[in-house]
Amino acid sequence: MGAYKYLEELYHKKQSDVMRYLLRVRCWEYRQLPAIHRVTRPTRPDKARRLGYKAKQGFVIYRVRVRRGGRKRPVPKGNTFGKPHSQGINQLKFARNKRSVAEERAGKVCGNLRVLNSYWVNQDATFKFFEVILVDPSHKAIRRDARINWICKPVMKHREMRGLTSAGKKARGLRKKGHAASRLRPTVTAAWKRRNTLSLPRYR
Repeated sequence: MGAYKYLEELYHKKQSDVMRYLLRVRCWEYRQLPAIHRVTRPTRPDKARRLGYKAKQGFVIYRVRVRRGGRKRPVPKGNTFGKPHSQGINQLKFARNKRSVAEERAGKVCGNLRVLNSYWVNQDATFKFFEVILVDPSHKAIRRDARINWICKPVMKHREMRGLTSAGKKARGLRKKGHAASRLRPTVTAAWKRRNTLSLPRYR
């Protein structure tokens, strides 16, 4: 086994004494830092490389802190001025996962970069920490690399805001295939339109 395989196995045993101690110490360090900050190198190099990271010019890693928990409805004094079925305030959940939220926040701060992917690094009772891989589309090292220069296309701007990253696709339900996903593909809106459009061919 190579070194990256050992690292991978280490993260498969998060309850081990070594990992519990390491994660606890790192979590304390992350809490002292700003909510979004750049890191010099990935905390999990094996995971970052599996997701497309290369240790070369043009690749950047940002660590993002996201608060855990559901999403309370922001209405004055808990009054929604609506029907009883839409009067819920507290036990509501946000539609996307925390990793997708972390990608969105990193993409907003670094508007000139493109979000490639992200991965979990740590969590405690209050926060989850993710590292987001970003790519500089105007860097020559990226533009000349045939493996990654697809991300330089204008259509790849703010992939994280349109649910095109891995975390975004998961939130859209696109990990499913076949009949289970017939109402999700190509998108929820397009599937709804397909079901609600009456098609009458001219000759029938």
